[in-house]
Amino acid sequence: MLDRFRSDPGAFAPLVLLLAILAGGSAAILIRWSHAPTATQVFYRLLFTTAAVAPVALLRHRDALRAISGRDLLVSAVTGVILGGHFLVFFRSVDWTTVAAATTLTQLHAAIVPLGAYALLDERVSRRMLAGLTVAFAGVALLSTGGVFVSSLLGGPHPLLGNAFAVLAAIGFAAYTLAGRSVRQRLPLFPYVTVVYAMATLAVGAFAVGTGTPVFRPYPAREWLIFLGLAVGPGLLTHTGFNWSLEHVDASVGSAAMLGTPVVSTLLAAVLLDEVPSAVTLAGAGVALAGVYFVATGVPVDNA
Repeated sequence: MLDRFRSDPGAFAPLVLLLAILAGGSAAILIRWSHAPTATQVFYRLLFTTAAVAPVALLRHRDALRAISGRDLLVSAVTGVILGGHFLVFFRSVDWTTVAAATTLTQLHAAIVPLGAYALLDERVSRRMLAGLTVAFAGVALLSTGGVFVSSLLGGPHPLLGNAFAVLAAIGFAAYTLAGRSVRQRLPLFPYVTVVYAMATLAVGAFAVGTGTPVFRPYPAREWLIFLGLAVGPGLLTHTGFNWSLEHVDASVGSAAMLGTPVVSTLLAAVLLDEVPSAVTLAGAGVALAGVYFVATGVPVDNA
């Protein structure tokens, strides 16, 4: 199998995407299971992920690291700060609203990226994409209504604010994607993610220290296992695996495939957290994901 991977890595892209979806679906569950502060969870997720990818970058891509221009380094650093902010608001949204609402609303980044590309890069937006955006945001309205209702039944502390933070997380991830896209085209995967993850770790660490969040303390073994799980699963398998898969599959296919993440999260929440979403929430999530799918696969209507 190793020889086949070396000769034809693209053949494994569907498997990597499947693992990315399953691992990404576990993120919200691990966040809920942890009793550590949000900034602490994010810090160690990023720190452990950075520790995993840095040796590969240093051993196999040393020349690429040395050749990074000052501009690309600055853009990567800014991208890392944006990624750290995305994680902070996403983790908080999971605490404040239902898993179904938080994970589905965050997937709006796949619909926001084309809008940002149109506004900033003058890229074309097809009628199908515009129709998808309309459907997606109609689903968001329905999902938010259902999410507030279910969160109130399940004891969700701040469902409206949690939904708003999930949308903010989507905007943050879209900004992360747009900011790093040009640099990613010039750098191999591991040097790029090493710089971005390292900067995100520093930014979140500074935020934690500045807000008095207890980061450097002897947490129970259970918490360390959760931090490690967040780094290995959603960190390595999802984010890094998704970035790798984009080298071998069309971006629209990858983005559409990742819409399976909130489905996995919702199913896991129902089984492991006893958080069964209402029919309104499920309907809103389905409508929102359908809209995002049309945007992500943005084939012009005339050619569809």
